[in-house]
Amino acid sequence: MSTLTQRRWTATLPARLNTDPWRAFGLGLLAALALPPFYLLPLLWLVVPGLLRSLARAGSWRRAIWIGWCFGFGFNLLGLFWVTEPILIMAQQFWWAVPIAAPGLAAATACYFMLPAVAVYWIRPFRNHAAAAAMVLMFAGVMVMANLAQQFLFTGFPWNFWGADWAIPGEIGVIMMQPAAWGGIFLLTLLTIIAAGLPLLGRRGWIASAILMLCWVTFGLVRTAAGPAPDRDLTVAMIQPRFAVPGSFTRPALEARWQRDLHMTQQAMQQAGPGPKVIVWPETASPALLQSDASARAAIAAITGTTPVLAGSFRYGRTGKVYNSLIAVDGPGPAVAWYDKWKLVPFGEYTPAIIPFKITPGGGFVPGPGPRTLHVPGIPAVGPLICYESIFSGEIVDKADRPGWLLNISDNAWFGDSTGPHQNFATTRLRAVEEGLPLVVDTNSGISAMIGPHGRILARLGLDRRGLLVHKLPVALPATPYARFGLTIAGIIAFYSVALAVVMLIFSITPTLNKT
Repeated sequence: MSTLTQRRWTATLPARLNTDPWRAFGLGLLAALALPPFYLLPLLWLVVPGLLRSLARAGSWRRAIWIGWCFGFGFNLLGLFWVTEPILIMAQQFWWAVPIAAPGLAAATACYFMLPAVAVYWIRPFRNHAAAAAMVLMFAGVMVMANLAQQFLFTGFPWNFWGADWAIPGEIGVIMMQPAAWGGIFLLTLLTIIAAGLPLLGRRGWIASAILMLCWVTFGLVRTAAGPAPDRDLTVAMIQPRFAVPGSFTRPALEARWQRDLHMTQQAMQQAGPGPKVIVWPETASPALLQSDASARAAIAAITGTTPVLAGSFRYGRTGKVYNSLIAVDGPGPAVAWYDKWKLVPFGEYTPAIIPFKITPGGGFVPGPGPRTLHVPGIPAVGPLICYESIFSGEIVDKADRPGWLLNISDNAWFGDSTGPHQNFATTRLRAVEEGLPLVVDTNSGISAMIGPHGRILARLGLDRRGLLVHKLPVALPATPYARFGLTIAGIIAFYSVALAVVMLIFSITPTLNKT
């Protein structure tokens, strides 16, 4: 490049960056700052109107799609950069994936923003307030449809939906999450976009947004007015052993893990005290195959007696297939129940069929049959979730056999102190509100917690800590509307939002036709 050409290119750089695709990319970055653990939600009141204005002046549907993709790429690039963490742990083997993992995943998930973008472009331009309101409703409704598609297409990856922004630590988060009991995370996403987008209408829009937020807060206050749910006569004792991932699969390391599990279990029994109790170990905490290893079960029973222990462990099926499982034992005898993870992590637990070469070690895991309620003597029926499964709203409970509580075991050590564990915990917390069930979260290195059926954090053990978390299990609430009807509600609210947008668009056009 000649010096003259370089000067001209540099001189025009501000103009090049001051275009709607680049602005959309920047707005996407700002939107990601509303995600856990940052929670800068007021930024959305700048982001959504700014994005809609860019889409309205796109000039063509192709450019609108490009603007939507640029926004999604910025949003997911910052929101998903944590996916590089486990690759760095195995950098000697997968060094080539370090620079492409986060951008590649961001580029793929950005495609879900293209349909909402082109739907908004279809409504342009702003003829009046009705047309502007129609744009907001259209974007919100089609965004919910895109979220549903993201949950099911290409193995599913329902991560960082805007509704999860409201899982704020403390009582304000409890209040703001309550609409999820009626429409899940999808209703929260819809309300968020509408509230943040209404300022597009100007002064009246700001007033409407304030009224919507006031109604939202009032609903949350009314639903939580009774305070925390009462406790059952059952103590849950969780161990958070904090095993380091690198080198944890050597024989000496596995033996050290086993001894630590047993030692912490003994401490948990002491802290839980007399009375009914259950001990919980996190995902893959047991290096022994508890279903088939009688000596391992005997070692646990020597400490716990007949107290149930729910432990993460690998399990071999009759055909030699390997499952990532939760095993329930209550003595030296055979396991009383088990659950096999059915939502496996792509590239982590199995290699998708579209990939022509192997990435996962060994043969990989095989999925279990689906959501299942475990009935273990001495404790209420439990709905297990293993790691990644907790992000799948509306798919976590056996609706024909509703449990009394949810248990999510996980191993977040692979992601260190990145934003990933915070985002996972926030989304998981919403499952308690959606289902009206208390939720126990037990992880290897944090975040572990006891969460009430309103989403209230009753006890918590943070990241990168070793310790015990002992707390009484709260009583479940009656089944919520979302627990009964699930994703059907998400589809209904998306449909009616789009339908209302079309009606408002018609009314916005009619005055224009009458004038002509």
